[in-house]
Amino acid sequence: MKATERFFGFEEDFREPFARDRDRVLHCASFRRLEYKTQVFLNHEGDYFRTRLTHSLEVSQVARTLARSLGLQETLSEVIALAHDLGHTPFGHIGGDALDALMKEDGSANGFEHNFQSFRVLTRLERRYKGFEGLNLTFATLEGVLKHSFPYQKSHLAGIDERFRLDRHPSLEAMVVDHADEIAYTSHDIDDGVKYGLISFEDLLENELVREVDAVVLQEGVSRGEKLYRHRFVAGMIKFLVEDFIQNSQETIKSYRMDAPSCATIDAVVKLPVGFSLHTATELKKLKKTLRQKLYHHQKIVEKMYAGKKCIEGLYRAFGEEHDLLPLYQKELFGIRNERRVIADYIASMTDRFALKSYHEIYGLRLY
Repeated sequence: MKATERFFGFEEDFREPFARDRDRVLHCASFRRLEYKTQVFLNHEGDYFRTRLTHSLEVSQVARTLARSLGLQETLSEVIALAHDLGHTPFGHIGGDALDALMKEDGSANGFEHNFQSFRVLTRLERRYKGFEGLNLTFATLEGVLKHSFPYQKSHLAGIDERFRLDRHPSLEAMVVDHADEIAYTSHDIDDGVKYGLISFEDLLENELVREVDAVVLQEGVSRGEKLYRHRFVAGMIKFLVEDFIQNSQETIKSYRMDAPSCATIDAVVKLPVGFSLHTATELKKLKKTLRQKLYHHQKIVEKMYAGKKCIEGLYRAFGEEHDLLPLYQKELFGIRNERRVIADYIASMTDRFALKSYHEIYGLRLY
């Protein structure tokens, strides 16, 4: 057998299936574009702030730690984490909300939803094979991306392939990713928010979870006035949440495996077999409410996100009115896909800066 046939052929592969999935995600264009897509702070605000790419990497790191500590398939959690945000639009959640509203106005009942869009990226929109749509990933990876966020029964999934069994929990690895996502964005949004001066630790210390982490940092001899405090606090927050999740999930995972050795066989009405302790889950919910009020709805964030929303709306309407504004490949898709879905897919694939550039070229206006 020739080397090229052995190492680069379609029949033989030196990697295990989930590692192959991970590599295909890492090398796809949609993953690279995440570098210039907003997490909370717009990409051009500064080099320090998280982007959708660095967020995905942080989720992957936390998910691997959780999976390994709980005796789960680490690489499966890794690839689900890396792929879970591939469907995000420019300008964070506000971009997806804008597309959703626009599509529903045009009569598309399913609208736009970023988790399902991630699934579509993996199964339809990325093209790496002759005559085959998607990245050709394992069922476990696709199911994990589709169902990592509970609950699974959602209107936009009506008509999904019945093999994905929305009445059943996904793999434990997918559940781990959902919580790793929560751990990552809560901690790094605090980091970025304090760095940018939109919130302070004084705003957060009313929360018991924050006070517990704060006490540990102070015991290290780091005072709140030191620059180092922010870094130690974020590290402490991640450590606290990871340890709580592991300690609270170990026994339930053992029980789950005895009842469901084949992975996704427990009815979705049954409580998730993994999660935080009741105390931590309650305080984390309160903390996220505080972040929503004081950070995500801060005037400086809202101003930029409003401009992003207007950019999405302008592009959607322009492409709908004048198809020749679209690249040839997108226009060719009109013959096989819904016109509005093609336009939404194209806009969703854009980075923040490309969307703004396109808006400026069409309208001759700069949003900021």
